[in-house]
Amino acid sequence: MADIVNLRQARKQKARAEKGRLAEQNRTLHGRSKADRERDRLIADKAEKFVAGHRREASGDPDSPGIGPKSAPRFSDKSYA
Repeated sequence: MADIVNLRQARKQKARAEKGRLAEQNRTLHGRSKADRERDRLIADKAEKFVAGHRREASGDPDSPGIGPKSAPRFSDKSYA
């Protein structure tokens, strides 16, 4: 005689197995090792230090005009009247 199978449990077990298979596939496609993450972090830190080292710094004098669009004079409609 055949074994009795609980269909609800069998369906859930099949769904778990499918999720596990999909998770394994995603880990192989998108997973990164700790060494890869560390290397990417070091590269990003190095790039940030490079950019920070080449930024223009303000002279420290609050009366001196700055460089850039924020220091440009603002005109309103009233100035043309």
